[in-house]
Amino acid sequence: MATETKQIMDELKMIKEELDYIKVHMVDADTILTAEEKKLLDESMKNEKAGRLIRLEEVENVRNNS
Repeated sequence: MATETKQIMDELKMIKEELDYIKVHMVDADTILTAEEKKLLDESMKNEKAGRLIRLEEVENVRNNS
């Protein structure tokens, strides 16, 4: 009985270690971009560098004043 308990505890320890490894190396699905999202992000970065972006506050002001 004692050896069975030790085997179970060893197995549980291995499972915990594997789960810890998976948690550390798991990819966050929210960080993966689709091809379309990547294209939009690239365009946005170009527009930011070119100074063509409008601040959110400006958009909200126009919306509230119309």
